[in-house]
Amino acid sequence: MNEPLAERLRPQSLNDYISQSHLVGETGVLTQQLHQGVIASMIFWGPPGTGKTTLANIVANESKRPFYTLSAINSGVKDIRDVIDKAKQSGGLFTTKNPILFIDEIHRFSKSQQDSLLQAVEKGWVTLIGATTENPSFEVIPALLSRCQVYVLKSFSKDDLEALLNRALKEDALFKERNIKLKETEALIRLSGGDGRKLLNLFELIITSFDKKDNIVITNDIVSQRVQNNMVRYDKTGEQHYDIISAFIKSIRGSDPNAAVYWLARMIEGGEDVKFIARRLLILASEDIGNANPTALVIANNAFQAVSVIGYPESRIILSQCTTYLATSPKSNAAYEAIGKAQQLVKETGDLSVPLSVRNAPTKLMRELGYGDNYQYAHNYENNFVPHEFLPEDIKNTKLYNPGNNAREHAQREFLKTRWKDKYGY
Repeated sequence: MNEPLAERLRPQSLNDYISQSHLVGETGVLTQQLHQGVIASMIFWGPPGTGKTTLANIVANESKRPFYTLSAINSGVKDIRDVIDKAKQSGGLFTTKNPILFIDEIHRFSKSQQDSLLQAVEKGWVTLIGATTENPSFEVIPALLSRCQVYVLKSFSKDDLEALLNRALKEDALFKERNIKLKETEALIRLSGGDGRKLLNLFELIITSFDKKDNIVITNDIVSQRVQNNMVRYDKTGEQHYDIISAFIKSIRGSDPNAAVYWLARMIEGGEDVKFIARRLLILASEDIGNANPTALVIANNAFQAVSVIGYPESRIILSQCTTYLATSPKSNAAYEAIGKAQQLVKETGDLSVPLSVRNAPTKLMRELGYGDNYQYAHNYENNFVPHEFLPEDIKNTKLYNPGNNAREHAQREFLKTRWKDKYGY
């Protein structure tokens, strides 16, 4: 039996499926569709190892539909048309039993490849299920996206991952033949990063590193030792993708251009999508640099636009320029922290009323109700400022934005002090 553990344990029904209860629980949207027998075209968006392919297979199995699959990595327009022709022959037009066409990594399809799917989806020749680790809003053309429901799959929780490990021990034929005791799971779960497939690959790697006659006790120390000793073999699974982008981002955040360029080169040599890299740089420019250097966002946005146009190999130079610029820029996460605090405050306080003075008053009735009363127009005052209350009464004087410790944001802090005095404690 040469199948990897993750494949041997692949669930065949919703009853065996672990996690994603918001989709496949008793009241989950996919559960309801399967009960009703009407399956809409959809896109599963989520990190690796969250069960996207498995879920597509289960939808096909439980709805008793023909199932066709394509990988965006090695399929062209001709392959798509061939599959659609087969699907048209095996399914009835406009019936609830239309074949399912599953496309893995649909974000890697070009515009022309995605265009070739439109008629089949629109005419109902196939029910499309796409899987992607990338935000479909960026990577799927609007015409196709508008014809699909997007369902978000979440990384497995600790309980989900432990359930996977226990299932492997109880149900896998090869593991049942061996004396295995799972004493500690923390290291396995930490190394998996919420990726169920990665977890099972790690687990199998460790089990097979023992002699078949050994009594096996899995501890955190054993996991660390065995994974380290077999790192080369483990790397061949191709699941370093997220580890390397994490190292790349953290190197830039840590102001180390040397490490950042190294990890950039690793991604380039591995054939990583240039837009994937550039999009991460764009996010970092705001999240980790922000108002410490507002030009960083401009540079990152221009880099994203440029690499989207020219691609490899020249885009490596643009990515390197942007990477080194961001790595050597002053850092601040003040804007990131501010919106996080504000969102948490909204969750805690609910829909607080907008103060009457800053409400919009386009109608006579609104003006009669006091909308806009006592609003002070800042430009009518010295220095274009007047101390007015803009927050709801219940949370007035709440400071959400705290400028960072750098030259530009120090100037912002001084500006706010001169304007608001002691109101916000700047």
